[in-house]
Amino acid sequence: MKTDSSKTERPRSTDPAPESPVGGYPSGPIPTPIRLGFLGILGLGAMLVLLAWHGANGGPEDPESPFPVADATEALMDTRLPMEVNDRVEQWVRRFLGSHRDSFEEYLVREGLYGGLIRDRLRQRGMPEELLYLAMIESGFSPTATSPMAASGVWQFMGPTARAYGLTVDGWVDERRDPVRATDAALDYLEELHAKFDSWYLAAAAYNAGPGRVQQALRRSGLSEGGDERLYWEVIEHLPRETRQYVPKLLAAALLAEQAEHFGFDVERSLPYLFDQVLVPAGTSLNRLASILDMQPSLMRELNPHLIRGTTPPDRSYLVRVPMGESQKVVMALSADRS
Repeated sequence: MKTDSSKTERPRSTDPAPESPVGGYPSGPIPTPIRLGFLGILGLGAMLVLLAWHGANGGPEDPESPFPVADATEALMDTRLPMEVNDRVEQWVRRFLGSHRDSFEEYLVREGLYGGLIRDRLRQRGMPEELLYLAMIESGFSPTATSPMAASGVWQFMGPTARAYGLTVDGWVDERRDPVRATDAALDYLEELHAKFDSWYLAAAAYNAGPGRVQQALRRSGLSEGGDERLYWEVIEHLPRETRQYVPKLLAAALLAEQAEHFGFDVERSLPYLFDQVLVPAGTSLNRLASILDMQPSLMRELNPHLIRGTTPPDRSYLVRVPMGESQKVVMALSADRS
């Protein structure tokens, strides 16, 4: 991601760069967007089914036919994050249904792992649940994703930003890779950005490019402040190229993921990220814990992706995550080791 000189470095997306520049979009004014809900979409009918079939059977190329959502009726169930459908969003929908389909299906699988956790945190804060798809477009919901710019984790934090929002990043623990702690930090930052711009679209853009870049785009567009989701489309040409793609990509991902079955995606989502915690002595190896629990060491590493050396820090006791219902077994075995 681009960074803003007035703010700590921001995450950089690890998703492949778009195949075509933004210049491929229409150069004229953006059509008035259609405001839809993500859930309970009615009126799509056969058009959705046909588009999904085309995406599933049309090969690796992106579908050429116009995306029909703009003709759909408004959903009965609304969402706090409005859905804007225009050419920019439609282009990402076509990519996710076409050339990016395999990757998108992998993201849907991993959504099962962390989606519930992120949704719960968003609900607790009164934030739009669809913001979880920022994590999808940042990392594909992978806690071990690392960008060429050294951003890391589900939310793709840079090291300085992570520390600024209370995450530990040292030689033993990298909480950017902790899906729980990193989610809390990312939502703290998004809440801060929303308070600044009074717009979730502009907050998402600032998450990608930094708040200074968004403020600069507002000034160049003759605007003094945010406060309206439509302003993103008015300032879009003054944003960095990657950020011009960012919100359309988010909206396309959310639309497809929330209505996956309508678009022909038939995936078995991962089981949710659930665990118990055990306080273990300094320098406890994840391999030792895996041996106690008679499980593969890789499974312990998946529960504790933030323990980057496969062991707890050598200078302090540490809470380690273990499978649900297994904490007492670990406590008894480690007590026996000390006796």
